[in-house]
Amino acid sequence: MAGNYLEDRAAIHDLFTRYCCALDNGEVETVVACFTADAALKSPVIDLTGHDAIRAFAGRFAAQRAAGTQFRHMVTNIAATIDGHRATATAYLLVLISKDGGHRTLPPGRYECDLVRDSGTWRFTRRTVFHDHDYTLDGI
Repeated sequence: MAGNYLEDRAAIHDLFTRYCCALDNGEVETVVACFTADAALKSPVIDLTGHDAIRAFAGRFAAQRAAGTQFRHMVTNIAATIDGHRATATAYLLVLISKDGGHRTLPPGRYECDLVRDSGTWRFTRRTVFHDHDYTLDGI
């Protein structure tokens, strides 16, 4: 039991990292694969449900990267509560944006997520992003 618990925790941590790196690197289908088909993704600038909407969202990040904007999503303090094939998880979030030799930081925030393990793979069913104060994000 302890081995499975530790493996699940490691897999959930990996899911957070895989999502952030794929979004930053413009890997649209990797982002989509982090979510269940009916997953919800919400933030101060989006409110999406399902793979098609998440794919379009990740595509906008990929287009920003292709145009010279580099996002860096950094997560820390990942805390997961696992209950069989379901879990909840939270993490702190900091996003850096570099473009044209300059950079800015979005307000610090956090992720609150619901997850499910399906056929041995953890995926987000709900991912909500909260930031400490409002901001604007062009092109997303």
